[in-house]
Amino acid sequence: MGKCNDRRLTVDKVVPLERALQLIHNGMTLMVGGFGGVGSPPTLIQGILDCEIKDLTVIANDAGFPHIGVGRLITAGRVTRLIASHIGSNPVAGELMIDKQLQVEFSPQGTLAERIRAGGIGIPGFLTDIGIGTIAQDGKAWVQLNDTEYLLETALESEVSIVYAKRADHFGNLVYDKTAQNFNPLVAMAGRLTIAEADEIVPTGSLEPTYVATPGVFVDYVVQSEGVKWRWPWESMTK
Repeated sequence: MGKCNDRRLTVDKVVPLERALQLIHNGMTLMVGGFGGVGSPPTLIQGILDCEIKDLTVIANDAGFPHIGVGRLITAGRVTRLIASHIGSNPVAGELMIDKQLQVEFSPQGTLAERIRAGGIGIPGFLTDIGIGTIAQDGKAWVQLNDTEYLLETALESEVSIVYAKRADHFGNLVYDKTAQNFNPLVAMAGRLTIAEADEIVPTGSLEPTYVATPGVFVDYVVQSEGVKWRWPWESMTK
């Protein structure tokens, strides 16, 4: 094929970590992929800690563990507000909430996932009967439909979303590692700007299309991961 007929994409979204961290600042809303630490971007989280970024509103499935995943930001006091489905795996988050140093908004896990998805596809909200009679209904509007009352759940978006992939190409197409996919595809969609951290960065076009869970259209920047440097709590018990 001649050069004039070659229409392959030449967009390169790969940037140094330092460039990506310049896009994250104090007081912003940050959405983080992962589930209990699995699938959370370790290098980006470490970079946020190193840059001393604080006063964050974080949207994530959970509070991670005290020294794992998004829990590292919470333990370091960088998060002032958290929207999550639970915080039980991170006792530090519970202590901060009780001491009123961390504001927590609880959302049932399925509802949370749908709120993030709604933010990603441009739906302002949806109706659900999940959470009625619990703290999940606090502050929510009610809508009556066909003689049944529902809670109005609003969509969630972030100024920046950070996700963790096993492989990425230079256009930002992402492949995840098995269950580490979890919330990452939804989080990637819901960010006004999305930064993907990847273990391996390959040439655009070399990923098997059927394995791509997040198309590059949802990703603005890609950074090389430096890998996970923490251990799960039970690993230290077996040494």
